[in-house]
Amino acid sequence: MIKYVIRRFLLMIPTLIAISVISFAIIQAPPGDFVTSYVAQLVSMGEVVDPAQIEALRARYGLGQPIYVQYFKWMWGILHGDLGRSLQWNKPVAKLVAERLPWTVTISLTALIFVYVIGIPIGTISATHQYSIRDYFFTLIGFIGLAIPNFLFALILLWLYFVYTGNVAVGLFSPEFQMASWSLAKFVDLLKHLWMPGLIVGTAGTCGLIRIMRANLLDELQKPYVMVARAKGLTERKVLYKYPFRIAINPVVSTIGWTLPGLINGALLTSLVLGIPTIAPIFLNSLLNQDMFLAGSIVFILSFLTVIGTLISDVLLAWVDPRIREAV
Repeated sequence: MIKYVIRRFLLMIPTLIAISVISFAIIQAPPGDFVTSYVAQLVSMGEVVDPAQIEALRARYGLGQPIYVQYFKWMWGILHGDLGRSLQWNKPVAKLVAERLPWTVTISLTALIFVYVIGIPIGTISATHQYSIRDYFFTLIGFIGLAIPNFLFALILLWLYFVYTGNVAVGLFSPEFQMASWSLAKFVDLLKHLWMPGLIVGTAGTCGLIRIMRANLLDELQKPYVMVARAKGLTERKVLYKYPFRIAINPVVSTIGWTLPGLINGALLTSLVLGIPTIAPIFLNSLLNQDMFLAGSIVFILSFLTVIGTLISDVLLAWVDPRIREAV
């Protein structure tokens, strides 16, 4: 098992290198660069930009160098803990990410807990009570949750919250706690605001997990070994959790690798609607303004989360499924 984990960990290194090359090339692919976008904004405001000033800006940000030179300088900085400097914000990328990553992780973990704590039990109940009122109800809720986009769900919840409370649920803190130092009262206020983004971001994942868990468990419950177990007089609880549940949960465990970056990406429009200072809004702006170091660093972080999530999935699958554990 330890050799399997080490082997999977070593495979992460070339994977991350390949992803970094591809992402950096894609970000550089559109015509122009950050200075081009910046000059276009100045011209649209009626300002006259001197060509010498444009060249000075390119030299300042190192944009006149070949793309491979810019890439190797960026990677060399990453290896030394320097993600580069944001051209748009004129701040170190590491500082920008560090300011917003805690809120991103907080919302993502809240949504992740919501997805698995709600999705797995409801999917199990729906499968074990097939064609019952509960099954139809959860199926309906699942399809509605998958059909409604996150940003639309956020707007609906904002409207309902305002109608019933008279307050606007924007941000993660009430106005009186936004600039206050951390205390028990501020933490409680955070919990009061945290449920809404966690619910919105986790809704689609929860509904999808319900469908996956229900389908997998139904497939297992109809197999002959389950009928034999029932014929031997085992209780329904033992019949369910001895093998069918453990086998049906394998695909659920294997999707953890997609969940980590998916939750951060899924918070993009939700963060914009709710005014939450996560990574997602600055990632969108960096792509629009071709802020290559900020955009490339965030893509690298998301890729790293994907690879780490895949590693966690593989380890959990080997732990849950004896067949995989014996194979490794």
